[in-house]
Amino acid sequence: MTEIRELTVGVLGGTGAQGKGLALRWAKAGLKVVIGSRDAERAEAAAGEVREQAGVGHVSGADNRGCAEQADVVLIAVPWDGHADTVASLREPLKGKVVIDCVNPLGFDKQGPFALPVPEGSAAQQAAALLPDSRVTAAFHHVSAVNLADLTIESVDNDVLVLGDDREATDLVRALAEAIPGFRGVYGGRLRNAHQVEAFTANLIAINRRYKAHAGLKITDI
Repeated sequence: MTEIRELTVGVLGGTGAQGKGLALRWAKAGLKVVIGSRDAERAEAAAGEVREQAGVGHVSGADNRGCAEQADVVLIAVPWDGHADTVASLREPLKGKVVIDCVNPLGFDKQGPFALPVPEGSAAQQAAALLPDSRVTAAFHHVSAVNLADLTIESVDNDVLVLGDDREATDLVRALAEAIPGFRGVYGGRLRNAHQVEAFTANLIAINRRYKAHAGLKITDI
């Protein structure tokens, strides 16, 4: 497996809370990061914030296509309503690359968060259908953006479920998870099981609202 320290990690949607939080933690861990956005100037502004927070210089910004082209492995952290269009537009630059989808298709109403139906089954399966030449995985759905952004929390105690059909790709993503202190990457099954992982985020949001917490997941007995 490729040594993750040699990789450049791209974060599509890196101006949002989840993407920026993961970019920050990977940058702090010494990985080279490229933040992507539809607007290159917004991406570079976010990269500047991450460089300052992490105290490093190896973070840059680019438009989404530039991010996909420069990176060796790419995290998709874009809003659900723009997921399909963004992913489909990047089929060529993402060809042959490991892609990590962390998008949660959720809706919100007066009763709280709920999972939205996805024709392909899940956001990750939609990405796989749109990126037939990429190695699509699903991971990082249940990590708190608030905790990621707070570097006074040196170790984020959280298991990261990693799903996919390519063993080498899921091992690589598990290693990327474990580059962040406190994270443990746990294989969570085939990509066809991504729906319930994405949907469970609605339960976590409800838990965190009720208990005013930033809860994640821990898997026992392994």
